[in-house]
Formats: sequence, structure tokens, C-alpha cells
Amino acid sequence: MSDQLPRHLRVLIANERRDRLDLVAPIVANLGHEVIAREINVEEVGPLTARERPDVALVGLGADSEHALDLIDRIVQEAACPVIVLLHGPDPAFIKQASKRGVFAHISDTDVEDWQSSIDIVLHRFAEYHSLQGAFGRRALIERAKGILMERHNIDEPAAFMMLRDQSRVDNRKLVDLAVAVVDGHRLLSRHPDASRR
Repeated sequence: MSDQLPRHLRVLIANERRDRLDLVAPIVANLGHEVIAREINVEEVGPLTARERPDVALVGLGADSEHALDLIDRIVQEAACPVIVLLHGPDPAFIKQASKRGVFAHISDTDVEDWQSSIDIVLHRFAEYHSLQGAFGRRALIERAKGILMERHNIDEPAAFMMLRDQSRVDNRKLVDLAVAVVDGHRLLSRHPDASRR
């Protein structure tokens, strides 16, 4: 996601109570966003999230905190969008449980004027989170590729990294793309000329 946040968001709203969904939808629309789905059923919210790919999900806390936590679990498992909990009153115990399930923030229906600011902050944090996940994933792939080359060519770690780096320059490919090819077994690289001296 770029520094410029989308102004028109696709929003999923979920709650155990249909009447609460009916109250939240117009507030979201007044913020200039589109409610793409409303869901009360725990079993349906995961597939719905996967299919609709919302930009953000608002999960309301009704009478049953376990129901809300289950909704959060299913949405977070799809990792498609950040989840914001909508509270109708203070509930620190629930917020603690929801944070363990992966929510990014909570908002209150008494502070509707602050919803957009909270959503903007959440979208920035979610983008940063995914960027870090990607960086860690790329790092892990490079480490795995180095390990394969070290074992295959009986070389040390610096020599394996040099093989990857040099070949990525020769092929004009990103280092991580070459690492994927090594890990997938498509390319094991020929022995580097200097490797025998290490």
C-alpha cells in the first residue's frame, strides 16, 4: 500500500446482531465507504472474507463475546484485511482477548467522528505489518538458498551469499527471485570459481 490511503474503502461488517449491522452500515456509508458485506454467521465470515477481499473489517461486540472473537478469528485467518473491533461501551477484558486474536484497533460507537482517523491509522499499520512479513519471508528464502548452496558445494556462508549475489547480477534478477529458484531446485548454480579456495 502506498502512503496515499484509498479514500473509498470496501468494508465488511460483522456482528451477532442484525440490528447492529443495520446501524453501522449507514455510518460507514456516510464516511464515503462501501459496505460490501454484512455477516452474522461465524461459519460464513471466513469464506466471505476470502471471496470479497475487503479493505477493512469492522466486528461488533454483541452480547456474546465468544461469538465476536470467533468472527475475528475467521477474518484474521484469511489475512485479507485488518480487523477493527466496534464496542458499544468499555470492555478491557474483551479488548485484551481480541488483541490476542489479531485485531488492529478498537473504536466506539459513541465516537463516530473518530472512525475515519482510526481506520486510516489501522490501514497504515496493516501495510507496515505486511511489508515486514514480506521482508522476513524474503530473508528466510535467501537463508534457505544459502544453506542449500553451502551443502551442495561444500562452501561457507559468505561464499554461498557471494554465489547468489554474483549470479543475480549476471542474470539481472532480484536476489530473492534467484533464491526462490535455488530453493525450488530449478537452479543450483554452478560452483563459484573462488569457492574452492575457501
